[in-house]
Amino acid sequence: METPAIRIRDLQKVYAPAGSAPAKHALKGVSFDVPQGQIFGLLGPNGAGKSTLINILAGLVMKTGGTADIWGFDIDSDSRNAKRSIGIVPQEVVFDPFFTPFEVLENQAGLYGVPKAARRSMELLGQVHLADKHNAYARTLSGGMKRRLLIAKALVHMPPVIVLDEPTAGVDVELRRQLWDLVSELNAGGVTVVLTTHYLEEAEELCDRIAIINHGQLIANKPTRELIAMGREKVVVVTLDQEIGQCPEHPAFHKCEKVGEHTLEITYDMDRTNAGEVLSLVQAMGLNIVDVTTREADLEDVFVSLTSSAQAA
Repeated sequence: METPAIRIRDLQKVYAPAGSAPAKHALKGVSFDVPQGQIFGLLGPNGAGKSTLINILAGLVMKTGGTADIWGFDIDSDSRNAKRSIGIVPQEVVFDPFFTPFEVLENQAGLYGVPKAARRSMELLGQVHLADKHNAYARTLSGGMKRRLLIAKALVHMPPVIVLDEPTAGVDVELRRQLWDLVSELNAGGVTVVLTTHYLEEAEELCDRIAIINHGQLIANKPTRELIAMGREKVVVVTLDQEIGQCPEHPAFHKCEKVGEHTLEITYDMDRTNAGEVLSLVQAMGLNIVDVTTREADLEDVFVSLTSSAQAA
């Protein structure tokens, strides 16, 4: 059986009490594998434990319990090889603004002990479409260029695994698409990618598999298609031949909203009813339907449902 790119078992982190604040259990026995060669999504609300988990893998935070391997190397007993097997792209843009992109990569390669003859600084700058900026001061780069430089910086030691922590936070739609293409290119070249993001359409578009963490616990870990299939709600958008006053109510309707003068959006549970029955109920209320469209559940629906359920529990 192929060794996972990352293997996490019963990972725990407890932050000691500070003053009057109690101890904080950031991770409560998290276990999952990241398969080699995939784009793996790690999702969760703010404060769920994602950053703590990534910082443990990066060697920046000491875990309280459990184990973690990167490319088969234990982060405690073989930390040198574990660190050489992973590249971390932080959410914050961090590098010396007075260095050129070429110098940024050369310095990073030196920190990892990459011999000068083996360095690929210009190749990496070309890979992230910054070759023409190799001699410009990093402070003069646009926000999108700086994010691409961070990705190149994480690749200087040729790690088989790269973690992208919110790589498209705060960027415009066009740049987000460019970064999506870059992530796909890296993965096609054999790099295993772990992606954290708050943009659920991004995870749905890119990821082969998704794990969701909430309150320090793993609440889902499935192939993306299977996870989306967990959404049991479906929406029927009904256009009527008359102006709507009050939204109709029925126990079969999970939710009914007026979205236009003649349009209703009805949400129902696929396990309890179907679209045909919903339409029959609308007609039985004396409403004449002139058009119908449907919308399947997406990752956002599933995410909200799972995290809401976990919080209620």
